[in-house]
Amino acid sequence: MNLDVLNNQHSDEIAAFLAVAAQGSFVAAGRLLQRHPTIISKRLAAMEKRLGVRLVERSTRQVRITDVGVKLEQRLRSAIDLMNEAQAQAAEGASEVRGTLRLALPAAMGRRWLGPILPGFLEAYPQVSIIADYSERLVDIIDEGFDAAIRIGELDDNRLIAKKLSDHRRILCASPAYLEKHGMPRTPQDLASHNCLRFSGLASFPQWRLHRGNELQTVTPKGNLTANDSESLLAAACADAGILGAGDWLMSREIAAGRLLHVLPDWHLDTAGGVYLVRPSAKFPSAVVVAFKQWIEARFSPAPPWGL
Repeated sequence: MNLDVLNNQHSDEIAAFLAVAAQGSFVAAGRLLQRHPTIISKRLAAMEKRLGVRLVERSTRQVRITDVGVKLEQRLRSAIDLMNEAQAQAAEGASEVRGTLRLALPAAMGRRWLGPILPGFLEAYPQVSIIADYSERLVDIIDEGFDAAIRIGELDDNRLIAKKLSDHRRILCASPAYLEKHGMPRTPQDLASHNCLRFSGLASFPQWRLHRGNELQTVTPKGNLTANDSESLLAAACADAGILGAGDWLMSREIAAGRLLHVLPDWHLDTAGGVYLVRPSAKFPSAVVVAFKQWIEARFSPAPPWGL
C-alpha cells in the first residue's frame, strides 16, 4: 500500500488547494487556514509541480480552478468524506463522548438564547470542548469544517441533514409610548403612516410580506432607521422609535416585560420557516454530534427557550 499521499507536506498542499478552490482567492484561503497567502501560493505551486498539471489559473484579480483542478477537487473531497466517515464510525463505539465540537450559530439568536445554555451541554459532557462561531452570514459548514450549525428560515442545501427544532415566526412590535403617540395600526395598509424600523437582512427587503392564513399583503414600509443588525433595531423599538418586524425569539423578553406590544397580531411577516439543527450528510455522525443533537432537541422541547 502506497501511503506517500498521507505525508505532512502533501497534506498541507491538499489543504491549500481545497481552501483556494472553496474560497476563490489566496487571501481568503490563507485566512481560513491561518496562513499567509504567499505560503498558500507556494504550497499550491509545489503540488502542481509534483503532479505535473496546472490546477489553477492565476490573474491579478482572481483565481480560477482549471477543469483538471475541478475534477481533482471533487475526488479529494469524496476521499476526505470517506475518511471522516470511517473515523466517525470507529468512534461510535466509544464509551465516553469526547472531543471538539465546532458550531456555527446565528449571531443575535446565539448571543441571546443559545450561548447562555451551552455551558449546560459542557457540564453534561465534561470531555467535550466547543468552538462556537457567531455570525449572521450563511456559512458553508462543509467547506469551513463545522460539525453542526443552527439555522433560521428555510433550507436549500441538499448536502445537509436537518432537524427542525421549532417553528419560527416574524412578527411586528412597537413600544407602548410609540403606539400611544401614533396610534395602533389596524391593517397592513396603515403601516404607510408609521415609522418602520427596517432590517436589511430580510429576504424580501425592502418589502414586508404580511401573511394571514392564505391572505398575503405586500407593503413597502418607510422609516428613518435601516440596519443589518437586529439587536440594534430592537433597542430602537424599545426607545419608542417605531415599529419593528423581527423574529418572535428576538422580542419575546420585551413583550413579556411589557416594553413592546404586538402589532397586527393576526399577521406574521414573511414565510414562517423554522429553526433547524443542520450537519453534513455523513452516514456516521460522530458521538459528540449525536450527543449534541439529542441535548439541543431536549432544550427545544416542549417549547424553544424563548417560548417557556
